[in-house]
Amino acid sequence: MKKIVINGFGRIGRLAFRELIGSKEYKVVGINGRGTSEEMAYLLKYDSAQGGFEESSVSFTEEGIIFEDELIKTYQFDNPEECPWKELDVDCVLECTGAFTKYEDAYKHIKAGAKHVVISAPGKGDMKTIVFGVNDNELTGDEEIISAASCTTNCLTPVLRVIDHYFGIESGFMSTIHALTNDQNILDGSHKKGITSRRGRAAVNNIIPTSTGAASAVGKVLPNLDGKLDGLAFRVPVVDGSCVDLTLNLKMEVTKEMINNAFKSNTNVVLKYTDDPVVSSDVIGNRCGSLVDGSATKVLDSNKHLVKIIAWYDNELGYTCQMLRTMIKLLKK
Repeated sequence: MKKIVINGFGRIGRLAFRELIGSKEYKVVGINGRGTSEEMAYLLKYDSAQGGFEESSVSFTEEGIIFEDELIKTYQFDNPEECPWKELDVDCVLECTGAFTKYEDAYKHIKAGAKHVVISAPGKGDMKTIVFGVNDNELTGDEEIISAASCTTNCLTPVLRVIDHYFGIESGFMSTIHALTNDQNILDGSHKKGITSRRGRAAVNNIIPTSTGAASAVGKVLPNLDGKLDGLAFRVPVVDGSCVDLTLNLKMEVTKEMINNAFKSNTNVVLKYTDDPVVSSDVIGNRCGSLVDGSATKVLDSNKHLVKIIAWYDNELGYTCQMLRTMIKLLKK
């Protein structure tokens, strides 16, 4: 059984715990976060976006969280090098704080005794960026630190991979209409990224244009598309459920049926397809990386090289599952 620890017990960290608990192959042996064990247990049991944890047998002591009479120790170390990962014989750290995305910072977990680190965000430095179902074949098992990219990149790249394979992509723009995150302010105020980011504005009553690194990250996952896409994000006042609005200039003329049939013939655990008229709340709880909305596909009559594709994603749970699939592939190599 592989031993896993979660560093950062926010939205992604807690969902990773919920997905891993009960596994016979992967065991969570520790959690490092800023909250107390009481807070961690409470936030596991009650979740405003995903619903309450179905496993009601969650309690706590000062030492950690108790699940089905088993103690999972919790820690409050700010410096990963101080964490007892060697003592716990940790196979992999799920780095979910958003704070240790640089290679040298994530490497502190390796210094503490962990064998591997998977970062739940775009990484900075000399590491592979892996999207399961797109470029996970690059994994050798020897990687100490990898990035699982962003939730938006995990939605975008499976779509791009299919379209580029069948029709070829010349260029494109993408927008993500993205649910709220803890990076935003509830009310107007200052923000660490400055006024040009607009993220300091009140999140609950504004549509907020801001940056996304998803388009620029495409080249790390699909090198043949490097530099061919750009994009931005719109943060909107929903707690979960996002979509990518993708406009592409293709190398050949296409029809709506050709585009949708390409997706239908390539569905799997990562990429799903629907013709149903879905809305954002319908994808909450969806564990795939990307759900193509076939009824929204458009091809311009006057220029059949120009297409629009909509893909939905649960930016919390869908991404968490993608990260865990990547972790499992790494540990099984």
